[in-house]
Amino acid sequence: MTTPEHQSPAPQPSAPESRDRIYRSASGLAGGVLLLALGGWLGLDALFTGHGSTPWLALAALILFVPLVVAFTLRPAVFANDDRLRVRNPFRSVVVPWGEVASLRSGYSNEVITEAGAKYQFWAVPVSLRARKRALRTQARVESGGRRGGLFGGGVAGGLGGMDATGGAAHGPAADLGPARAESDKIMDDLRELLKARDKAAGSQGEVTVRWAYEIIVPLLAGAVLLAVLLAVT
Repeated sequence: MTTPEHQSPAPQPSAPESRDRIYRSASGLAGGVLLLALGGWLGLDALFTGHGSTPWLALAALILFVPLVVAFTLRPAVFANDDRLRVRNPFRSVVVPWGEVASLRSGYSNEVITEAGAKYQFWAVPVSLRARKRALRTQARVESGGRRGGLFGGGVAGGLGGMDATGGAAHGPAADLGPARAESDKIMDDLRELLKARDKAAGSQGEVTVRWAYEIIVPLLAGAVLLAVLLAVT
């Protein structure tokens, strides 16, 4: 009599990793493209039409200039999914699982604070004090209009979120906008909601990792050394 063999259960497929939400500075991207176009035009013109040591100086300047512009304009980004926050700054990338995030702080800059006390700035989400003040002024106007609408009924004030002539809630574009917020503050609100929802999840635990951007640092240093040598011998 034979005993039936026990088959090992088939391995369960792991849950697919959630897609990243990507936050970048539109003005930084636009400025980087313009700087690269201008620098490339001037540098290539000097490289191909210059005389003497000018082409070599132009080449060294381009090797220094291009990674520097890329580092501070095109490279910065913040990636967030259900498991972790990845901050890509000019010269390094930091991966912080949500379980290791102590807080997300907004002041004169936006930052993530880890449980170990390390602080990493979000280069891709710069704080605009002008945008923040403009949002506060907009919110003040909406609230002021709502108070006038509540006292005097309909009209323009009622359409801004107060009460209409029948005493009901006003309907209008401003009624559904909620509190006015600067764009960088909205991004930080999104990240805080994700942190609150995922900081205790099993997939959100792990260690903080930091990786230096050698693909930026090496050519940058090479260009700086080459330019310094050429300037010293000319």
